[in-house]
Amino acid sequence: MRRLLLISLLLLPVSGAQAPARPAMASPETASSGAAGPDTALQLTREPGLSAGVRAALRDLPPGVRVGILLREVGGGPVLETQAADETFIPASTVKLVTAAAVLAERGGADGEWTAELTVPAGQAGRADVKAVTLRGSGDPLLSARDGAYSLRALARQAYARGLRSVGEVRLDDAGLNAASFAPLTLGEPMPALRLSDWQDDPPASVDEARARLGAALIGELRRAGVTVTRDTPGRAAPFTPYLPPTPPAAEGGRPAEPDPFVPVARRPEQGVASVRSGSPFQVLARTLRPSDNRLAEALLSTLAHPPGGNGTLGGALARERAFLRQIGVNLAGVRLADGSGLGREARLSPRALGTLLTVMHDLPYPTPAAQAAAVKAGQPARLLPAALYRSRGNAFIEALPQAGTGEDVPAHDGRGGTLALRMRGLNLDVRAKTGTLPGVSALAGYVTARSGRTLVFAVLMNGPEDTPILTLRAVQDRVVQAMAQAH
Repeated sequence: MRRLLLISLLLLPVSGAQAPARPAMASPETASSGAAGPDTALQLTREPGLSAGVRAALRDLPPGVRVGILLREVGGGPVLETQAADETFIPASTVKLVTAAAVLAERGGADGEWTAELTVPAGQAGRADVKAVTLRGSGDPLLSARDGAYSLRALARQAYARGLRSVGEVRLDDAGLNAASFAPLTLGEPMPALRLSDWQDDPPASVDEARARLGAALIGELRRAGVTVTRDTPGRAAPFTPYLPPTPPAAEGGRPAEPDPFVPVARRPEQGVASVRSGSPFQVLARTLRPSDNRLAEALLSTLAHPPGGNGTLGGALARERAFLRQIGVNLAGVRLADGSGLGREARLSPRALGTLLTVMHDLPYPTPAAQAAAVKAGQPARLLPAALYRSRGNAFIEALPQAGTGEDVPAHDGRGGTLALRMRGLNLDVRAKTGTLPGVSALAGYVTARSGRTLVFAVLMNGPEDTPILTLRAVQDRVVQAMAQAH
């Protein structure tokens, strides 16, 4: 008896334009069993279109502007409004949401860290006088020359305290990043494998200048700490390779033989003489997302290229971002990643891709270190659940975003409100979201608390002619978000 395929359309009540029907997901039981009854039903659900208030706000759009919208509830809640949600758009700086989320996940959350260390050849470990000392790091944008515990000064003082007195040559481990592969980035600035936070307002003009400035800074700090350095220019370090003992022949009877307990000195890995750790990645994420800092965004992307997880190239870093998006369930159809900042026009994202990312970052949150400490101190782990963390402003990813309507009128946009400080003022809305702006492109994606008290994720992407008035697009976005919050 032939199986009949029954296709039933569940027409949900909608207002306004209707989105394309999407197949309903099979239940885990059905999917895993591989079995079907004599009649197999494939249900297609039609997602809701736009509410009346959102449609009214969009009437003020200039001609020629294409708009994609997705609104959904967090915590497994329904999709509430859509328009062109699966079409892809130039996302501008909302790409930074992908960069920040991927870096936060790669670091293991807001209590993760980056490290920098000074190493010496194994045969010279423990000596006061060594032929060479090597700086190895992660390429992160937090390492300072002189300030704080995560600095070259702290490394030098630590090495001196551990008995280091004389160094023949300072070497820099800058072979782990293929700087040439990052050349296509729109910023047009070099992407060195090791960098200093002090360069933020005065970046080096070339990779060679970066290593010269970094080498000079480290040599200067070692000398300041009391360590004699013979050479005034830095050398190049060989890539760090941990020792892997040779596989011994099998013992009698095919049993694995014990490895040789003696490792020749020349084959031992380098030994650390000083090591420092950065603070929480949350700090640099907030400094990146709130003012929409393009330099920091590209520097964060480059950390994904560093070994051992990366292959040293821009393509490798972008591949790691795509792998992260795939892992959290983002549909990558039509998605294209090209940089970490969104400053170029090559990237493409859909409202649904951004909506999925934002939903996951709420539902599987990374608490800030302060939120974790407070929950532990109070003995209340429930404080770290997604909804509680959102309400207490302890979700590291979300709290790194600009907050609308805070009112700081600062050109650098480095306050809590960031690029949203002067938008949606007086509307009594709780909006934490990322902006995006290029000629003819405006985007806004993030979180809003609805009138019902529910937390909603939204993504609004607008692409039009390059002479489209951006302020008009922003004003429409603000009214769209207000209408969404009122309707739900």
